[in-house]
Amino acid sequence: MIRGVIFDLDGVLVDAVEWHYLALNRALSLFGYEIKSHEHQSIYNGLPTAVKLELLSQRVGFPTTLHGFVNKMKQRYTHQIISTSCFPSVQLSGLMRHLKAQGYVLGVASNSIRSTVELMLEKMAIREYFDIVLSNEDVKKSKPDPEIYKKALEMLRLAPEDCLIVEDSIPGIQAARQATSNVMIVAGPNEVTQELVLKNISSLNERSRPHV
Repeated sequence: MIRGVIFDLDGVLVDAVEWHYLALNRALSLFGYEIKSHEHQSIYNGLPTAVKLELLSQRVGFPTTLHGFVNKMKQRYTHQIISTSCFPSVQLSGLMRHLKAQGYVLGVASNSIRSTVELMLEKMAIREYFDIVLSNEDVKKSKPDPEIYKKALEMLRLAPEDCLIVEDSIPGIQAARQATSNVMIVAGPNEVTQELVLKNISSLNERSRPHV
């Protein structure tokens, strides 16, 4: 039976994929580089900034000596965008409140850095509902490696079969599937509704019941 739900952040709880893209390109533009929108969607989406920069170096020769500075500037620009663009969501607040009232343990597992994750959750006014919050700074290997989800399961004291993971990006889905078979795939925050989450939980619980 499902006893807990773990959510990815970007693209699941908040529509921040574009924010990360804009912030990274703003930092890259300082040195005359740019990632095209279609490339970000098909190649870079869902990966930590450090990994994106490594890929960029492999693909177009972006100087590795600039990684640290560009990463730092990207995080600064991301925080600026969050501060002016991220707001509370009645839909998400209602969902989290309902899940907690029903006794579910809740977690967030994100490929973003901790300060960004915490800022977004606070700006959306839903931080209080989560029992654990994990960022890419809390693991050695980021998604698509399943380490972050395995760690979240351990911290929440959940067996893989007792948890539902909500994901959107290819790296995140790969990580989630390696950690548990119970994955709800969404196209964006508009699909993270009380109706759809509870429907997924109900379906999984029905499947796990012994049939006489």
